[in-house]
Amino acid sequence: MTTTTNAPTAAPTTAPAASTTATLITTGGDVADETRAFTARFAEIEAGEPKMYEIGAPEVRARQRRGAGAYVAPTLLPQGVDRVVPGRSGRDIPVRVFTPPQVDGVVLHIHGGGWTVGSEDGQDLRLWELAEAANLAVVSVGYRLAPEHPFPAGADDCEDVARWLIFEADAEFGTDRLVITGESAGAHLAVLTLLRLGGKARAFRAAQLTYGAYDLSMTPSQRQAAGKLFIPTDILAWCYDNLLPGLSPEERRAPGISPLYADLRNLPPARFVVGTEDPFLDDNLFMAARWRAAGNEAELEVVAEAMHGFVLFPGTASDRERARRAEFLARALNDLRQ
Repeated sequence: MTTTTNAPTAAPTTAPAASTTATLITTGGDVADETRAFTARFAEIEAGEPKMYEIGAPEVRARQRRGAGAYVAPTLLPQGVDRVVPGRSGRDIPVRVFTPPQVDGVVLHIHGGGWTVGSEDGQDLRLWELAEAANLAVVSVGYRLAPEHPFPAGADDCEDVARWLIFEADAEFGTDRLVITGESAGAHLAVLTLLRLGGKARAFRAAQLTYGAYDLSMTPSQRQAAGKLFIPTDILAWCYDNLLPGLSPEERRAPGISPLYADLRNLPPARFVVGTEDPFLDDNLFMAARWRAAGNEAELEVVAEAMHGFVLFPGTASDRERARRAEFLARALNDLRQ
């Protein structure tokens, strides 16, 4: 059963408490037992798996591609078209494009994976589902990964593709209506992309941000995530060290690295989604509050018993969230036509 409240949430800001209120939607209570049961099964699988830092990034990527352990091997669909977009310094950035029969807008999608794993062709099934459900052309970015390419390489690639879309989407897809999505590390990069765009950020009319990391020096929920699944505290620390080698916690709080500390004014409406069992719970509670405090529209959905990455796996909570994501983006595009 879904309930909606206007509940204040804490945030690292000096703004008055009344201005830090964001729309909070709690969901998934009616299927909490199912979600909890899946988490238990996942925990059994993960218990026998090596730690990412024990085998290294290349082997983790190889295991992901072949569907080892808890990973689901990607399915490549014929609807996906591999292209390149020109980046800075003459570098070509790989993208995977999905174009449905009707195109009402274009979504820039940024995948997750701790800035260390993942690829533009790792979510064909879900991206084509989104393309058809929301009438969106999807451009999925193959940004450079750490540790081979530490910050800001991946952020640079995402920004370059965003700027390409701002200038070329109408010619390429017949519309200049843009939205942006990202999960986990991808949500972090999506927010950085909007911030880097400055006055052009509003070219993207909405942002769907799913269980993102917004404080790379670690919020309390990250620090207390030793028993959480998928990305407990030790894995988070490894990912941050890959991305930001040699930087102190204070240096990692720079607004250009951890967007929780950035000036968030003049950004598009955003929908934040996170599970109660996610290490990034605080990141999303805090960021949704600061997004709204900066004068932007913000919607926050907290899913009962859901772990990090739950949208990638089967289950009622995952099915519902993918449908709500499509509805949010389609609604943003419909609002533009009024």
